[in-house]
Amino acid sequence: MLGLRRTHPDRLLPVEPDTRAIARDLYHRVAERRIISPHGHVDPALLRSDAPFEDPAELFIVHDHYVTRLLHAAGADLASLGIGPGAPKGGSREIWRTLAEHWHVFAGTATGYWLEEELSGVLGIEEELGPQTADRIYDEICERLAQPAFRPRALFERFGIEVLATTDDPLDDLGHHRALRESGLPGRIVPTFRPDAYLDPSQPGFTARVERLLAATGAPATFAGYLAALESRRAHFIAHGAVSADHGVVEPLTADLDPGEAERLFRAVLSGAADPAQQRAFLAHMLFQMARMSVDDGLVMTVHAGVHRNHSRPTLERFGADTGHDIPLPTTFTEGLRPLLERFGLRRDLHIVLFTVDETTFSRELAPLAGFYPAVYVGAPWWFLDAPDAIARFRSAVTETAGFYRTSGFIDDTRAFLSIPARHDTARRADAAFLARLVRQGRLSLPRAERIADDLVDAIPRAVFKL
Repeated sequence: MLGLRRTHPDRLLPVEPDTRAIARDLYHRVAERRIISPHGHVDPALLRSDAPFEDPAELFIVHDHYVTRLLHAAGADLASLGIGPGAPKGGSREIWRTLAEHWHVFAGTATGYWLEEELSGVLGIEEELGPQTADRIYDEICERLAQPAFRPRALFERFGIEVLATTDDPLDDLGHHRALRESGLPGRIVPTFRPDAYLDPSQPGFTARVERLLAATGAPATFAGYLAALESRRAHFIAHGAVSADHGVVEPLTADLDPGEAERLFRAVLSGAADPAQQRAFLAHMLFQMARMSVDDGLVMTVHAGVHRNHSRPTLERFGADTGHDIPLPTTFTEGLRPLLERFGLRRDLHIVLFTVDETTFSRELAPLAGFYPAVYVGAPWWFLDAPDAIARFRSAVTETAGFYRTSGFIDDTRAFLSIPARHDTARRADAAFLARLVRQGRLSLPRAERIADDLVDAIPRAVFKL
């Protein structure tokens, strides 16, 4: 058969035979363990409605920025991929053909690996994608998606997901989560409090959002009222099962301001009169306040830092935000987080998980911070770094200073539902390879490596995210 592909059983494991044998055994210990996904972006409505997936293009391409950004770099217009208003000429099949025509550009990328894992492992498609096989594979996928076994809830059970966290607006009523909790779906679907748009005065619509927040909670338009409104919404999330609050910031900057200065800044940002320096100071104080609230209410605080959002202005103007042109920035944590850590870093009941897309910070800042402060954990390789080689570099950079137990466990951080098992499997294989190397070097005993392999997929994320 043209382009037949067989998934290699030892993929991502070491090449050297003796090390590979150890890694294989470590991997098989955890390969079928249930998935704990404490940070992601799957829409809970997907599981509540349990509607069949529409078509291969919608499932694999249109909503996956990993895919569309590389196709765009290879010359495909985003509009032709279903991004933005209006349907592309030729419809979903033509979008799929575009992916097939450019399949070679995904060679060696994490995106290409995940897509192959989804096609083979989830859908049972063993043919290699390409221009000659595009239509046949498209039709085969459509046939699968029409079957009850490939609807979202059936796949959720098949994937073995024990915990799946979504990411939600502070004013969301969380009705989908209530319905899912009462539906009998095995596993927990928990919301995550994501307040960025209500904290950052530089974001468009900030004032209107804060006014809606105050109105929804009946709080006065004072800084104290604003804090009380945020605390009220956090309590609403906790009542619906939330375990964490997520913060996406360009720079992890914190500031401990006195109440009078905070009130003056609040009035300035709410009126739209604040200059960029005042906006920056206000956001820094709010990140500090988020840590204070996490001490009070127990929500784990995750900080995803160092990304220039919507880097391409023409693309933003034509297609809107979150359309694949976010670019990593150099990031530093040590000085920016010091005010927060001076006040709260020694609290053992506070969990702060720090994520970066700047690899230079792994050994220079994040591992030393997590290696001293009880409150700090190093987040798993995230976004542009959640690939096999990057995971190995992460382990090498962090482990010598912070060990395994000051890290978060794997975080898939995905909207692409079908990629969840592929991403977790990638991490399990990469960690098995790393542990096997330590065993072969005499740096770990095999029983200790086995215990760590178990804990990386279960005990560690459970402890860090207070599950």
